[in-house]
Amino acid sequence: MRLGSGTFAACCVVIEVLGVALFLRGFFPTPVRSSSRTEHQAEPPAPEPSAGASSNWTKLPPPLFRKVVIMLIDGLRDDFVFGSKGVKFMPYTTYLVEKGASHSFVAEAKLPTVTMPRIKALMTGSLPGFIDVVRNLNSPALLEDNVITQAKAAGKRIIFYGDETWVKLFPRHFVEYDGTTSFFVSDYTEVDDNVTRHLDKVLKRGDWDVLILHYLGLDHIGHVSGPSSPLIGHKLREMDSILMKIHTSLLSEERETLVPNLLVLCGDHGMSETGGHGASSVEELNTALILISSAFERKPGDIRRPKHVQQTDLAATLAIGLGLPIPGNSVGSLLFPTVEGRPVREQLRFLHLNAVQLSKLLQENVPSYTKEPGFEQFKMSERLHGNWIRLYLEENNSEVLFNLGAKVRRQYLDALRTLSLSLSRQVAQYDIYSMLVGTVMVLEVLALLLLSIPQALSSKAELEVPLWSPVFSLLFYLMFLVLSALHVIVCTSAESSCYFCGLSWLTAGGVMALISALLCAVVCALAKMFADGKFLSKNPAHPKARWSELDVLILLGTMGHVLSLGASSFIEEEHQTWYFLINTLCLALCHETYRNCFLRDDCEPQQCSHVEEGFVSTAPALRDRSIRCNMLEPHRVSKGPTSLDTLRGHEKWMVLASPWVILTCCRLLRSLNQTGVQWAHRPDLGHWLTSSDHKAELSVLAALSLIVIFALVQRRCSLTSKVAMALGLLGVYCYRAAIGNVLFPWQRDSKDISKGVIEARFVHVFVLGILFTGTKDLLKSQIIAADFTSKTVGLWEIYSGLVLLAALLFRPHNLPVLVFSLFIQTIMTKFIWKPLRHDAAEITIMHYWFGQAFFYFQGNSNNIATVDVSAGFVGLDTYMEVPAMFLTAFATFAGPVLWASHLVSFLSSETSSGSALGHACFCYALICSFPVSAYIILVTSLRYHLFIWSVFSPKLLYEGMHILITAAICAFFTAMDQTNTKS
Repeated sequence: MRLGSGTFAACCVVIEVLGVALFLRGFFPTPVRSSSRTEHQAEPPAPEPSAGASSNWTKLPPPLFRKVVIMLIDGLRDDFVFGSKGVKFMPYTTYLVEKGASHSFVAEAKLPTVTMPRIKALMTGSLPGFIDVVRNLNSPALLEDNVITQAKAAGKRIIFYGDETWVKLFPRHFVEYDGTTSFFVSDYTEVDDNVTRHLDKVLKRGDWDVLILHYLGLDHIGHVSGPSSPLIGHKLREMDSILMKIHTSLLSEERETLVPNLLVLCGDHGMSETGGHGASSVEELNTALILISSAFERKPGDIRRPKHVQQTDLAATLAIGLGLPIPGNSVGSLLFPTVEGRPVREQLRFLHLNAVQLSKLLQENVPSYTKEPGFEQFKMSERLHGNWIRLYLEENNSEVLFNLGAKVRRQYLDALRTLSLSLSRQVAQYDIYSMLVGTVMVLEVLALLLLSIPQALSSKAELEVPLWSPVFSLLFYLMFLVLSALHVIVCTSAESSCYFCGLSWLTAGGVMALISALLCAVVCALAKMFADGKFLSKNPAHPKARWSELDVLILLGTMGHVLSLGASSFIEEEHQTWYFLINTLCLALCHETYRNCFLRDDCEPQQCSHVEEGFVSTAPALRDRSIRCNMLEPHRVSKGPTSLDTLRGHEKWMVLASPWVILTCCRLLRSLNQTGVQWAHRPDLGHWLTSSDHKAELSVLAALSLIVIFALVQRRCSLTSKVAMALGLLGVYCYRAAIGNVLFPWQRDSKDISKGVIEARFVHVFVLGILFTGTKDLLKSQIIAADFTSKTVGLWEIYSGLVLLAALLFRPHNLPVLVFSLFIQTIMTKFIWKPLRHDAAEITIMHYWFGQAFFYFQGNSNNIATVDVSAGFVGLDTYMEVPAMFLTAFATFAGPVLWASHLVSFLSSETSSGSALGHACFCYALICSFPVSAYIILVTSLRYHLFIWSVFSPKLLYEGMHILITAAICAFFTAMDQTNTKS
């Protein structure tokens, strides 16, 4: 069956998406878990150890506190409380930390540092899987053993107000609740007022045991304005007053009941210097944790500095404080300062219960648990504990008893620390079988794309795809039977759960049939290539054609980038790789331009014989090189001979100067946003512009950027789209002024700050209008086959609509990124791609490289914390999942998407051959498949690397998203290619 290059590439990418999805499902593993939650709950508590003496301590200890209030402030970094901001904006909290009855800790969160996994860690004490960063968008009910479920089973009444993620995780657990949407980050006032408005009446009531308050405003301010925003101080002062109200109420109640209560102030995660979170920087990991109770007596002069603990330690501490069993999956240890005021026997009892729970979890997840040092320490502690009980029952107040008790306590604490560390290392169990199946699918697609290069890049842009012969071949049936047998063996003998084995037999059989068919197709393509004597060649029409220096650079650059993904430092600083590649590309283009203008191919001087005469024509012409040196495709961007002497002087110099202009633009863009890890903390132009002292400069820059965007985009739009673009860009400025980012010319200070919903929706209307106009022109070109102008205008209008949407979603200081992107595209179109004889493959790879570079010019990185979540809520007054996800994804990947859209528009308008888009689609799919395939192999081999979760896994998520966007881009390429074919 004959398929076009674009259609074939699009189908390959779709299959690759399925393979990557299956690999991701297997790679992001299941954390360590207790064998059965219900069985664990039914188990009686471990009795107190005894040595030759009977002990009557066989039940759970009574609760230490009558009521517990958990005040969780989303994004509460440790320095917001214990640093200068805490002293300035949280005076009451600072007083409690320094002189009050409290214990302070710096709680270290684990990856991923997003809300839902952190809530799970706080309440279960377990380490959530990294894939929970995706589930955070729509949290399923929590089925693990946890403090909330244990408290409800014990008959305790729980009230909750705040982030509705709790309601999704713990449905039917709260006797009263009021959830608020956590994803609408533009709101940082009402989202907290909805929590606080319940406080007065709840604190006066006595019909509850646990009160949970989750405040979101601080985190939302960080997402929108960053941790240096003046709004941070106002919010911290508000949280301090609320804490004082709760603490005062609890103290007045204690005077009547004479039973201590517990107030917990904590954060789920911190925030980076840009305000995001999700990764592993110190600012994102370290959170404040303060336990406040009258039971924690403090002597005069007792200075308690915050100790570093694990966030998972809170679950065990809360369980002990409420008189509940410790959750079975908890890997945390009891925060001992909370019980150090109790009698020694009670202290040892609490430590023993914690050690027994951790040792059971170790036994269930580590086959050689007896060799673990933590288990040996636990057994030794248990023996010493039994001896202490015997001495305690015999003689109560001897010095030997006191010294032995202190020794047992130290032994238990060491054992808890070691057990917790051992369990944290056993953080996950990979689903190797699912990973292997996904890897095979991805590698087969890559091999098929590589072997199809000679046919796919031919002048017809078509290739013969053996669809039916593999299905009816003996190899196909043999492979299908072998894979089916392996599937049965693996699924029946696997001890751990496997996602692929959990699929229905029909679905699994379809995947195995697809793998078998792909293998047969690869074998057929390989056999045909050797039979015809055709090897990989850029131009199969001229197999002896030599590769140009630009081709070699593209090949070496692609391979070098792929190899660099094997090092964590290169992944963290991947932007440096792309900056180097595009700078080298510009120098190569400069060399090629000078050589073509002043030297012939045989090194004789000439008058730039293949530089275009007119730079503005829609069908430019170039003279082809000799067949002897032909290394390009049969179709060109232009055709026909001209001379440099016929050009005006400034046009000659622009051809020669354009690579240097592009280099200058890229250097300026590098100074705008520091990204990566090593230099992310350094000040950049973006930080300077976004500071409150330079709002006037930012306003001028944003206004000029919007004017330049209009000038660069409107030149090929229809009159209707020009008007819509002008009004839309004006709406962009009004939106930014409404939310306080920039100033109106007549307004020195933005005092009336709103959410800007009306202004943003105003822009959305014009974006949809421009996209509708472009789509209408494309449909018109379908009906009138000869209407080439409608098609080119329609594609450009779709591109300009995406530019307007990007201008709305980009923060004001990033608008120059969009300006330079459009400017570089204009320069390269008029002075590089038109006058130089580059084929569709080279132009496609240049677009891909610049798209990747502009992903990092925006300030993005391979760090989840750099995702601008606030972009997903521009124009929304409530949380809507699908629009929010689309807007966030578009804002993040705007660079690659806009460059790919420009590629379609350029090739459709500047080439006379209908095969250009097919070649471009194939090259785009191939250049995207290389890093994805290589990275899957790399992370599989490095899955036990120290930085697998902090560095390699976030990059894997980005690669998965990138291949999904590539599938959408290839689908658009294919649709336009079909339009060309019909025309």
